[in-house]
Amino acid sequence: MIISEKKKYERKIFSDLMKKSSPIDRRNVEINVKLYVESFLKKNMKINHIAIYWPLKNEVDIRSLKDKYSIALPRCERNKELLFCSWDENKLSRDTEGILSPDASLKLSYKEISMIFIPCLAVDSNLTRLGYGGGYFDKLRSNKLWKSIPCIGVLTSNCVSQDLLTKADWDIPLSGFITEREILV
Repeated sequence: MIISEKKKYERKIFSDLMKKSSPIDRRNVEINVKLYVESFLKKNMKINHIAIYWPLKNEVDIRSLKDKYSIALPRCERNKELLFCSWDENKLSRDTEGILSPDASLKLSYKEISMIFIPCLAVDSNLTRLGYGGGYFDKLRSNKLWKSIPCIGVLTSNCVSQDLLTKADWDIPLSGFITEREILV
């Protein structure tokens, strides 16, 4: 079986598992994400923008971070380019993938982002992330400046793979992950 077929199979398995995650588990993941961010404030560390995502169905919703922090949302552009744009009070529009995002004129540089939280269908013990297959996050993080920013997966514990996930040459491991049961960063 080739890599793309293996990944397609894994996406089906973990997408089904994601659907089975409870609202309570997803809420507890959100609480752990907030605890992780607050740990930086307790150490008097400066936090610039926190890059998050607009949640799709059954993904953990961490948009409440906007209540206390400056937030950036991704914007998918042509050629698999991913921008992070400041999420202010301006109206959101749909990007090339149909996901709500800020206008590209609000684009931030890697210097303005303190950490990136990304959704995962699954993650394994090597911190290999299984996403939806668009390649946007890996393409962004192939740039060494963006790769230097901590990138933390967000998912429920039932989607932490006990086996190693299929890894392509372009897959870049995460800095860690957060579930309702653990903060592994």
